[in-house]
Amino acid sequence: MPPNLTGYYRFVSQDNMDGYLRALDINVALRKLVCLLKPDKEIIHVGDHMTIRTVTSLRNYIMDFDLGIEFEEDLGPVDGRKCQTTVFWEGDQLVCKQQGEKQNRGWRHWLEGDHLHLRMTAEAEVCVQIFQKVK
Repeated sequence: MPPNLTGYYRFVSQDNMDGYLRALDINVALRKLVCLLKPDKEIIHVGDHMTIRTVTSLRNYIMDFDLGIEFEEDLGPVDGRKCQTTVFWEGDQLVCKQQGEKQNRGWRHWLEGDHLHLRMTAEAEVCVQIFQKVK
């Protein structure tokens, strides 16, 4: 049985956000700004339905979905694109596949103790963020 990721998580660290954003064709000024942000994550997980809120001082992004069901995701706030997205469990990791203009785009979340890990990919770039559960 997969873990329940419900909780509020504070940003701890990240690695290679600039490379990840470059792979998404984000302009240099916005990349520099985004790399300074320290996002929080709020996850609500009830059965096969999840809501993931990414909260920053610049803007918030809300992803609301049913596990295993493909949907059109509007990534306008991120990079101006739309893609076909499916989120599912792979063992104890929550995996997101985003099919669109960019190859190898997606992410995965997993828990290690009270730390939430996020591995985001686009093209050949990988960005890793770590968050601490606070409630």
